[in-house]
Amino acid sequence: MSNVPSTPGPSTPLRESYTYHSPTPTTSGPYILGVDEAGRGPVLGPLVYGVAYCPVAYKETLEELGFADSKTLTAEVRSSLLETLGSDPTNLAWSVRVISPQAISQGMLRRPPTNLNVQSQNATVLLIQEVLKMGIELREVYVDALGPTATYKAYLSARFPDISFTVENKADDKFKIVGAASVAAKVTRDACIEDWVFEEKGGADDWDTEMGSGYPAGEYFQHSCQFCNLQSLDPKTKAWLQRTLEPVFGLPKVVRFSWSTVKVLLEKEGKAVKWIDDGQESLISAFESAKGREKDRCAVAKDLALKSVATL
Repeated sequence: MSNVPSTPGPSTPLRESYTYHSPTPTTSGPYILGVDEAGRGPVLGPLVYGVAYCPVAYKETLEELGFADSKTLTAEVRSSLLETLGSDPTNLAWSVRVISPQAISQGMLRRPPTNLNVQSQNATVLLIQEVLKMGIELREVYVDALGPTATYKAYLSARFPDISFTVENKADDKFKIVGAASVAAKVTRDACIEDWVFEEKGGADDWDTEMGSGYPAGEYFQHSCQFCNLQSLDPKTKAWLQRTLEPVFGLPKVVRFSWSTVKVLLEKEGKAVKWIDDGQESLISAFESAKGREKDRCAVAKDLALKSVATL
């Protein structure tokens, strides 16, 4: 999949999150935009948010192009539809925000944490803002969302009061523009995984790349699987994690290390490490020495903090 323009490519490591935009359409007038994601639940790879947009007047044409929920389409059809997204640059355009596995984990593990919902929300807002900066007049935005939608709609409407928002579950089934966004996100994520460069051993050719899907039981569950246990994972992914784990250095960067599945595996199979700052060494040494002196002192001396008879 090295010909997918929204990926780093087959020889470039995915080290940081980034945004890709197709050429800006030139047709004037108000636009509609759809938002969807790929890769929210798996333990492997990036989370990708995609948007697709076109003029309101282009809606009828869009209905005939074959866009749908990307999970219902074959890889070949998805690739063909991404080409379709780029086939009419005066009217059709798309963008993706690729959130790296490291960024996902760092956000979730910082204090206070930036959970996956907030990271997803930030990606959506960023993409809408950048499309507006291109000079596109957005009138309607359709968002595929999980769980309760009213609060999310209110938040987006407050951020962008001039845009009419529709936030629904399964929006990629209901609105073709969201289906188009779904295709952009899914094709990008799949290509990122297929072309992943394993820096840990000098490149993908030097690593066991039979990673499986990364999802629970190999399915595209509509929830975040950081709470699932290792047993529920796609068997190929489970086996790959166990084969690839290096007891001291852990797992490759393609793995989301904040997921509970990975935490449990590291606790069971990894080596425990104690991190001590330079300044702590002398404190620990003094504490251990003091503990040695204390062991033969009676309880009264300890309570009164008497260090010697001379104190009396």
